[in-house]
Amino acid sequence: MAKIDLAGIPERKGSGYPAPFHEPCMNRTRQSLGDGGGLTQFGVNLLRLQPGAWSSQRHWHSTEDEFVYVLSGEVTLVSDKGEEILRAGDCAAFPKDLADGHHLINRSNVVAVCLEVGTRSDDDVCRYPDIDMQIDSKVGRYTHRDGTLYPQRP
Repeated sequence: MAKIDLAGIPERKGSGYPAPFHEPCMNRTRQSLGDGGGLTQFGVNLLRLQPGAWSSQRHWHSTEDEFVYVLSGEVTLVSDKGEEILRAGDCAAFPKDLADGHHLINRSNVVAVCLEVGTRSDDDVCRYPDIDMQIDSKVGRYTHRDGTLYPQRP
């Protein structure tokens, strides 16, 4: 496939998290560049975080590697290790099955833009260590840790 037309790739604003966990991510926007290019083995997202926005709830994946590269702006990486500032040109990697919950927060006053790359797996379980939530790719919906489904947001 040739050059990908970014204007033709839809933007997804917010998250599919159940309430109230979706609120910190309401001002994030993603474009699925990998989908736009027909990729199936791994995902590539262009992530835009408005000031104050979170990339996600803190999480880790059982069978998916993740990588993030900051293109512009500044974000705070929050992980079990603590907090680190990532600026344009900085990157971070999160190997599969490493129980180190992580996410990005834009605490600056300008939009931050990041490239996210991750494995696609049919048997991944994503866990959220700070809240009673997980998602199993086989279930396809957010559940409590005991497996009880969260109600879907309207």
